[in-house]
Amino acid sequence: MLEFPRWKYVAILLVVVLSGLYALPNLYPSDSSVQITPSRGFAVDQALRQRVEAGLKKVGVVPKAIDLESDHLLVRLASADVQTKAADTLRPELGDDYSVALNLASTVPAWLEALHARPMSLGLDLQGGVHFLMQVDQKAALAKTIESYLDSIRVILRDNKVGYTAVNKLDDSHIAVTLVSENDAAKARQLISENLTGTSDGGVAVPGLSAGFSYTTEGKQVMVTLPAAELGRIASNAIEQNRTVIANRVNAIGVAEPVLQRQGDDRLVVELPGLQDTARAKDIIGATATLEFRAVTGDEAAAAAALRDGNIPGDSRIYYDQNKQALLLSKRLLVSGDQLVNAAPQTDSQTGSPSVLITLNGAGGKRMFDHTIDNVGKRIGIVYVERVPTLSVVDGKEVRSSRVDEYVISSATTKEPLGKTFQTTGLGKEEANKLAEQLKAGALAAPMDFIEERVVGPSLGAENVERGTKAVMFSFLFALAFFLVYYRMFGLITCVALLLNLVMVVAVMSMFGATMTLPGFAGLALTIGMSVDANVLINERIREELRAGVPPLAAIATGYDKASGTIFDSNMTALLAGVALYAFGTGPLKGFAVTMIIGILTSVFTAVTVSRGIATLIYGRRRKLKSLAI
Repeated sequence: MLEFPRWKYVAILLVVVLSGLYALPNLYPSDSSVQITPSRGFAVDQALRQRVEAGLKKVGVVPKAIDLESDHLLVRLASADVQTKAADTLRPELGDDYSVALNLASTVPAWLEALHARPMSLGLDLQGGVHFLMQVDQKAALAKTIESYLDSIRVILRDNKVGYTAVNKLDDSHIAVTLVSENDAAKARQLISENLTGTSDGGVAVPGLSAGFSYTTEGKQVMVTLPAAELGRIASNAIEQNRTVIANRVNAIGVAEPVLQRQGDDRLVVELPGLQDTARAKDIIGATATLEFRAVTGDEAAAAAALRDGNIPGDSRIYYDQNKQALLLSKRLLVSGDQLVNAAPQTDSQTGSPSVLITLNGAGGKRMFDHTIDNVGKRIGIVYVERVPTLSVVDGKEVRSSRVDEYVISSATTKEPLGKTFQTTGLGKEEANKLAEQLKAGALAAPMDFIEERVVGPSLGAENVERGTKAVMFSFLFALAFFLVYYRMFGLITCVALLLNLVMVVAVMSMFGATMTLPGFAGLALTIGMSVDANVLINERIREELRAGVPPLAAIATGYDKASGTIFDSNMTALLAGVALYAFGTGPLKGFAVTMIIGILTSVFTAVTVSRGIATLIYGRRRKLKSLAI
């Protein structure tokens, strides 16, 4: 007999309602918008709103709405062309006090947002936006890490009162420590081996011996050798840390659903859907400015004398301030940019000049305190460091290189011990805000260069959406037409199952934040085809049972029972192929695989469970049924 448990009807009804709710936000298109964010603690208030309205009115731009949020102002506009015009108008109107960025704003009703229902994220090829390919400077990453090893060795020896004359890098894998006395060699070797830390594959600090370091002594010298595996871990951890930092910086821009994907050993793909402002994106993502804190070992007069005589102390080097005045600063780094956990621009209460309130992590705060408690009355130099990429043409080929701009922004005398939080001055208003923003997002483990930049315009993205939607729609309509003609009533049942399958795929992708790409549309069309295949198997099996003389109700039940095993087997092999595509593919292949995997699962559910439930609902109570419309 043809039976279907009542609890399954409840489950199907629940799935239909939830699918409808979570697919619904996709019917609300996003508004082209301009997002205005205060750059330096300026207020977002009604006065700003009036300035924006007045500025737009001058050029004849009528916004759809202006939303006053807690930390930004959102101007909704009618089209991408009007959006660009509005941004070009507001940037000079608001000046440097506010940043103006192009973005897309959701139009989903509040009641749907309260249910956490949101539209599918559209990829770069559908929504338009910016694509960057960035390459990490592995030599700089290695140099920075080895410099930290040199500094750590100096601290270890100094804290244990072991005299040394030099700690130098011989090459990328060898560090030479020259001691004052040969008698200290064994002690120094033991101290360094026990306290110097390397890195694990996850970037966690581990003892040097565990990381594979080797230590040898010869006379007054201790040699530290880094294994090839450590060098590889340094490079790998650098790009992983950079990915985390860039994600923080992207969040600061306010881009929805960015894509950050590692490519090879030293490259990172960054895609920012919906963003058209490439200059601002590059400025924030690629920024490498940071601060270094070093002890002043010689004032301006001492530095001038050292330059004149060519006699610069071995533990110091020459730095220049913004006025080209020389200073002697220690080679030993007190605190570096990666120990800064927060920074906020503000105004100095005494001088009224721009400043940045710095907050250090625990290790940085302890180091700063330990130094300043013994050096009250002495000066600390704060060095602004920024790596600027350069591009030149040599023999007709582009050659990428970089220069490092560094200068002393402050060399104040410490009046009291400093801890985790303190204030630094010496920057202009714009520099202070920009630096605070970068420091808050985190310092890059190693500099990165933009080696590829591509902008996908919103009009091209809209065209791709239109074509993809048409492809899915026509594949769906052709399938419906075939089923209605060829299978009649069971064709109608199949059509309902197909429609629910399509809604379920969209709902699941929306719920889990999957990104729809152009290949994803191909996966969606394929899903419809695979769902059709499952329903064909069921309908043909029912026909075979009817031809064998089986009563209609029994034929329906037997058809579903016998076809289900075949459907599960065939879809399982397709599911494994989809998982392999997702695991080993990149970019477009992943987009295709995600849609395909979700579609396989939903098509099995709709073909085997939903269509059987509908068939039972229509025919289950007709005990004297003599024929089927199939």
